[in-house]
Amino acid sequence: MVLAAWEWAPLMGVHKTAGRSLYCLLIAVLVAILAYITPVHAIWSATDLANAVFYPVILGCIWWFFAIFLVFTFPRSRAVWARSRIFVGVFGVLVLIPAWAALLSLRALHYDDNEYFGSWTVLFLFLLVWAADIGAFFAGKRFGKHKLMPHVSPGKTKEGFVGGLFLALVVMAVVAYTLPVPQHILTGYYLIGTLAVIVSVFGDLNESMFKRCAGLKDSGSLLPGHGGILDRIDSLTSALPIFLLGYLWLIHPYFGGSS
Repeated sequence: MVLAAWEWAPLMGVHKTAGRSLYCLLIAVLVAILAYITPVHAIWSATDLANAVFYPVILGCIWWFFAIFLVFTFPRSRAVWARSRIFVGVFGVLVLIPAWAALLSLRALHYDDNEYFGSWTVLFLFLLVWAADIGAFFAGKRFGKHKLMPHVSPGKTKEGFVGGLFLALVVMAVVAYTLPVPQHILTGYYLIGTLAVIVSVFGDLNESMFKRCAGLKDSGSLLPGHGGILDRIDSLTSALPIFLLGYLWLIHPYFGGSS
C-alpha cells in the first residue's frame, strides 16, 4: 500500500521526492494506527468485525459508489477534483486504506478454527478478479466491437466486460461444486462474487480516469514490463471492501463464530 501511495502521488500532481515521500508516510501511519488499534487477533470477535476495521471498510464502499458515478460522468466529473491536489490525495486514502483493512479482515476469518480459511477466501477473491481480467482480455480481443467507456479507457469493450464476468462465474461455479459451498448460502455466494467482479472493473477504470487526467500511461515503473503497483492492484482495491461487506451481510450470519 505504501508503494501504491508512491505511485498515487503523481496522480495528484505531486512529482517531487519529498512530496511523494510525505504521502507515503501518511499511508504508512494510517496503516500503523489501524494495526495498533486492532491487532490481527482482535479483528473478529465471536460474531462481529471490530469497529475500527468495519468503519474504514464502510467508508471505502461509499467511496467506490461515488467513484463509479465519477467514472460514468467523466470527463464532466473532472471538475470535482481537477483543481485540488487535496481531493485526489483523499481519494487515494479512500482507495488504499479500506482495501488494506478488508484484506486483513478476510485473511483473519475464522482463524481460531481454521488458520487457512481466510487464506483460501483471499485467494478465491483474487481468482475472481484475475479471471475477470483474463476473460475480458481474450473476449475483447476476439469479439470486441463496442467500447465500454471510451472517454476513460479506450481499450475496454462491452464484449470484454461480458467475457470477464462469464469466466469469473465459471470460477465461482467450479469452486462451489468442488468444496462444495453449502446450499443455504449459494445465493449470497454468487451475488457477492458477481458484485465484486463488476466493481473490480470500476477499480481499473477509476485509476485509468486519474491517469488520463494526469497524462500518465502507467502508474509507475516499479514492476518493469507490467507498469506500476497500482496497475496490478487497482481492481483489487475496489473488490476487497465490497466483497467483505457482502460477506458480512449475506454469508457471515449463517456461520456465526465457526467456519
